[in-house]
Amino acid sequence: MKLLVKFNLVFVLVFLLGLGVAGVMTRQMLERHAQEEVLQHARFLLEKALAVRSYTSKQIAPLLETQMKYAFLPQSVPAFSATEVIATLQKNHPEYSYKEATLNPTNPRDRAVEWEADVIAEFRKAPETAEFVGQRDTPSGRSLYIARPIKIADAACLRCHSTVEAAPRTLVEKYGPANGFGWQHGEIVGAQMVSVPMAVPLARAHAAWALFMGMLAAVFVAIAAALNAMLWWLVIRPVTQLSRLADRVSLGEMNAPPFGTLARDEIGRLALSFSRMRKSLVQAMRMLEGAPS
Repeated sequence: MKLLVKFNLVFVLVFLLGLGVAGVMTRQMLERHAQEEVLQHARFLLEKALAVRSYTSKQIAPLLETQMKYAFLPQSVPAFSATEVIATLQKNHPEYSYKEATLNPTNPRDRAVEWEADVIAEFRKAPETAEFVGQRDTPSGRSLYIARPIKIADAACLRCHSTVEAAPRTLVEKYGPANGFGWQHGEIVGAQMVSVPMAVPLARAHAAWALFMGMLAAVFVAIAAALNAMLWWLVIRPVTQLSRLADRVSLGEMNAPPFGTLARDEIGRLALSFSRMRKSLVQAMRMLEGAPS
């Protein structure tokens, strides 16, 4: 087996091993980073919702107080405003879904489904928990979600949710007296939730992984080509020439041309050693020819 073939076999084995290890580690790292990136976007969405809730509560609700005596305006409700604003943002980012899931909501659309109720129950068990991140299976695949508790920290919220008698008449007329009442100050009644399919961060991670692996493979190929060219030019070619010259000398062709090289590396020293050996051999042959029989 030729030296160049042996070299390439070893190089390919090392390349495949390194590519495999780098591929596994890089894939895991990119998936983790992509998931964290999606979670950061989800957190930003939650912060937007909180900002809308605060703006509605402090600036919009007081302006609509007079109109609320004649007709209930859901735009005065922080949860409604936040949901509507985020729904507008979702038109450009449909992969994200937002919901203010509540155990006993006034608006039926906010009622928590089974898995959302489980998350809210976890917050109620551990009120100090500020955020919960998890995954769940859906009909469309694995989904990643992030949740934050909705806690009645402002006593003003109880004006609409404490008892039916204390609630605005127009609210009861619009939604009825069955839901959204009995809340307590300091109680966790629901959770803000942002969900996104796992396919989104995985697709980002896999696209980045494919690009990285392609670039890494291209770099390895370029290195292999450069090393093969250097090996052939600096080692294989001069050794082959020296081998051919040695064959001619070993067959008695003493007038073969000398091996000319100016290199000062190992190949150059080998050539010089061969030249000295050739001279010694020629002198020995001449001494044998001139010796008396």
